[in-house]
Amino acid sequence: MPARDELPGTLKRSPKKAQETWSKTHDSAVESYGEGERAHRTAFSSLKHSYEKVGDHWEPKDEKGPSDPRAARGGASARAGRGETFGGVDFYGHTKDELYQRARKLGVRGRSDMNKKELAEAIARKQD
Repeated sequence: MPARDELPGTLKRSPKKAQETWSKTHDSAVESYGEGERAHRTAFSSLKHSYEKVGDHWEPKDEKGPSDPRAARGGASARAGRGETFGGVDFYGHTKDELYQRARKLGVRGRSDMNKKELAEAIARKQD
């Protein structure tokens, strides 16, 4: 099934370029790995290099690159679930203060006592 027919809701509310990035990567991954979770993970990994989940949609990042430790590792260790991921929040692309301000806008409680990792996790939970 073509990826455009199974776009996740967050991508339906995102820029066309984000939809194309996910769809092309997904279709290519289906050819290589078959339909299923691995194709979806591959598509999201590709998307997260250029886009960040903000609320209920994806927005372009200021700088391309891995957004979390799992994406930075890649390969077999990423597929095995090693390394942290923050639900589309660009952990490496934001300072602690930027994440704090975003958490404030989302109404995250206890944010003033959180470190950068905890802020990213809290933002990811709030966005789901």
